[in-house]
Amino acid sequence: MAKPEIDEVGQRFLAVPGQPFDLAARDSGDRVLFPDKKHARKSLQSDAAAIDELQDLLYATQERALLIVLQGMDTSGKSGVIRNVFAQTSPLGMQVKAFKAPSKEELAHDYLWRVHKAVPPKGIIGIFDRSHYEDVLVVKVREFAPADQIEQRYEQINQFEKHLSENGVTILKFMLHVGHEEQGERLKERITEPHKRWKFNPGDLEDRKLWPEFMAAYETMVERCSTPWAPWHVIPADSRTRRNAAIARIVRGALEDMDLAFPDPGLRLEDYDFS
Repeated sequence: MAKPEIDEVGQRFLAVPGQPFDLAARDSGDRVLFPDKKHARKSLQSDAAAIDELQDLLYATQERALLIVLQGMDTSGKSGVIRNVFAQTSPLGMQVKAFKAPSKEELAHDYLWRVHKAVPPKGIIGIFDRSHYEDVLVVKVREFAPADQIEQRYEQINQFEKHLSENGVTILKFMLHVGHEEQGERLKERITEPHKRWKFNPGDLEDRKLWPEFMAAYETMVERCSTPWAPWHVIPADSRTRRNAAIARIVRGALEDMDLAFPDPGLRLEDYDFS
């Protein structure tokens, strides 16, 4: 079974910029492109190896950066994506930033201040585990900021990402779309499986009670902030293997689209003495 083409994966899960978006119409268990888990796993392994090689090229050229934004409800698999899609990638060419509740210093600045500081430099793949989108998700649902301020943030974020894209940063944004039932099973696993208990946070259950409000916030986020320069891809996350395989395909495609070539410093073997 051949793995799906990169463009096919990108288009299936794309939230088309400028068009209405209906989150309920997206199947969190979609298996159309990866019907067989074994083949999804092989696709992931192949793409992970290619991403490693392409990251070497990115690092060598120092011309562009890749920023990957991962957003999703608890248990949707943000850390699992990082661990599996980049399993073969050298840590020297990567940086990962997990955004938690802002510190006192961060709250003293505008909400994008801490985010801009974490944007990867040229030559690096940077990954945001949660991101600036928390400021139109949990902040909105929990009413941590006035509604008029939150309303302004969608366009502010779009312009921030446009600035990055115009200055050498390719942006990939993935919403990890896990279903309500699947999330419940995964939260139970965090109590019943000893090696996962450290992950359990009772506060996750409070967010779960607000599931409809969070889904509405995600839907607005995707519709308002999927742009030509930083589109959203809504990735079915009920299957961990298929989720990882889909994201790996899209990441590989973005790196290939940079069309980079190793720099030639003009060295000649005869100019050096290796005796």
